[in-house]
Amino acid sequence: MTQRIKFYTFPLSGNAHRVELLLRALDVPFNRIDVNLRDKEQKTADFLAMNPFGQVPVINDNGTIIWDFVAIMTYLALTYDTTHTYLPQAPAQHAEVITWLAKTSGPIAYGPAAARRINIFKTPQDISVAQQVAHDFLNVVESHLARRDWLVGDSLTLADLACYTYIAHAPEGGIDLAGYPNILVWLERMEALPFFVAMPKSKAGLWA
Repeated sequence: MTQRIKFYTFPLSGNAHRVELLLRALDVPFNRIDVNLRDKEQKTADFLAMNPFGQVPVINDNGTIIWDFVAIMTYLALTYDTTHTYLPQAPAQHAEVITWLAKTSGPIAYGPAAARRINIFKTPQDISVAQQVAHDFLNVVESHLARRDWLVGDSLTLADLACYTYIAHAPEGGIDLAGYPNILVWLERMEALPFFVAMPKSKAGLWA
């Protein structure tokens, strides 16, 4: 690296928080640039030149611009994780990680993330549908974590880092995590990591 990575983010973006956790896990120096989504800074010509969809997160790594959190996390792991800890090379474990990354655009996006968005940003959706999707997903995760510490293998991977944020903030969408003891232990394990930083809590849902 010749200079710090420029990391374009927004404090309440779960997708951006996922990327920040990985940057910190990898101990990659970065400059945080907060984009004011409320003032539509993400729709300016300069920002759209980086991400035509006008969304955070975005990184600029010495001229290499990557957008979409899955793409960013994959790029960072391939570029800076020399031990292949976060994106294992072994085909079976690699596939497992990809499977969980896929869930971030499926039941996580349409479940806890959607319920949170409805409560915080007042989007016109049926929150009960999002909450049911969330609980169906959380039941699977709860069973998966019954006899393991991490989602894939024996150590932290992109799977945990990508799934953590919207599960941890599910209460903002009115989703009670009390019935998921294995998930709660996993969340505590994540939050005890030395590089961990929390996403700000919003006074919404069960945290209102």
